[in-house]
Amino acid sequence: MWVSLHTVLKVPVVVRPVTASQALLSWATVTRADVDHYTAVDMQLYTKITIALILGVVAGLLANILDIDPLTRLLVSIEPIGTAWIRLITMVVVPLVFASLIVGTASLGDITKLGRIGSKTIVYYMATTAIAVTIGLLLSNLVQPGARMSPEGLEALRSNYMAEGASRVELAQDAPALIDVLLNMIPRNPVAALAAGDMLPIIFFAIFLGAAISALPMERRDHIVGFFDGLNEACMVMIHWIMKLAPYAVFALIGAVIARFGLDVLSSLLVYVVAVLIGLALHVAITYSLALKFLARRNPLAFFRKIRGVQLIAFSTSSSNATLPLTMETAEDELGIEKEVSSFVLPLGATINMDGTALYQAVATMFIAQVLIGDISLTVQLGIVLTATLASIGAAGVPSAGIIILVVVLEGVLAGSGIDPAAGIALILGVDRILDMCRTAVNVTGDLTAAAVIERSEYEHALRGGGAR
Repeated sequence: MWVSLHTVLKVPVVVRPVTASQALLSWATVTRADVDHYTAVDMQLYTKITIALILGVVAGLLANILDIDPLTRLLVSIEPIGTAWIRLITMVVVPLVFASLIVGTASLGDITKLGRIGSKTIVYYMATTAIAVTIGLLLSNLVQPGARMSPEGLEALRSNYMAEGASRVELAQDAPALIDVLLNMIPRNPVAALAAGDMLPIIFFAIFLGAAISALPMERRDHIVGFFDGLNEACMVMIHWIMKLAPYAVFALIGAVIARFGLDVLSSLLVYVVAVLIGLALHVAITYSLALKFLARRNPLAFFRKIRGVQLIAFSTSSSNATLPLTMETAEDELGIEKEVSSFVLPLGATINMDGTALYQAVATMFIAQVLIGDISLTVQLGIVLTATLASIGAAGVPSAGIIILVVVLEGVLAGSGIDPAAGIALILGVDRILDMCRTAVNVTGDLTAAAVIERSEYEHALRGGGAR
């Protein structure tokens, strides 16, 4: 008879005719370790998530293109499964960031090292953001996505999304000023900041507390650090449990998004969407690859292969914060980045690093300007680079920071034209969710790249005699 051990054990073997006794003998020679090894290799998490992602896209497209109403209702009805999963993993973010930052800071030994890591991280993030905006502007000048917009499509977008665009502008106008953002980093009540999940105040307090713990006598310091290290490990265990549900959540989230997505809107904005996607791909392929090759001294392809699970989760959830627990785990376990670097660089990056968002805003601003007022001067475009880079820091920790930055940039570009920024925002809202998924994946890729670059910088600093690594 024909027997396949692959069918029974999921072990990759050559299928060939054997007798029943030979099959039993083959079974006996396969150890439990072999089964675990091959199963782990064949069905890694990112493989399952990829399959779920593809199935979700296919199901959503079938429901959308063929207008299968029962399938659409089914996909929308299971979306709460994905939402519940996002809440589960978001639940772990605050205790994980708080514990890991305290452990990382308290373990530094030399507190000046924290200032050095922090300054390099902020400079690096601002530099890559400026590069991302520049790529977006160059691509927009080359492709001219706004010049290809039909009058009929323009009018349809305005009528469908003008009200929502106005509400987004009102949200941006209520955003705090830069000085308020900086002051709000210092929490009046750390417990309230932890309860509200305000990341910047949490980061500030955790670093401050970790620095104080590092100044304690060793016998007291070790007890406190041991507690928070245990809390950090417990959070990692929860992440492992939660991630087992990731494929089902990804299917539920992607299926619902695609099923509800307006394909007619996509056809109107196709050139704009393609321009954004090409820009994001160029930023990853050029900026991050060069940073990994020459600053982090790592193989870019191997690096990207190890973080693809993080990218898929970021794409599915559209949230850097929801992806943060997996990002931190991947940095330490897969990339070998030390906790003292990853525990600081990654939470800060999830809050202030917006490379993908900044590139998207550059293309969106140029698209809106080309549609509403025509070409804009080089001076104005240089102003976009400066405004978007600084605004990404100024809007850190503010809800809907991406749209706030876009409104700030648009107000500068449309100044004197008499055009309400809401009219521009309305043009792009129809495809915002799809592009949000893509730019979030780029954002987390930038966070992990930054962690690798900063760790290499610290290693070279130690080699030059700047202190123990």
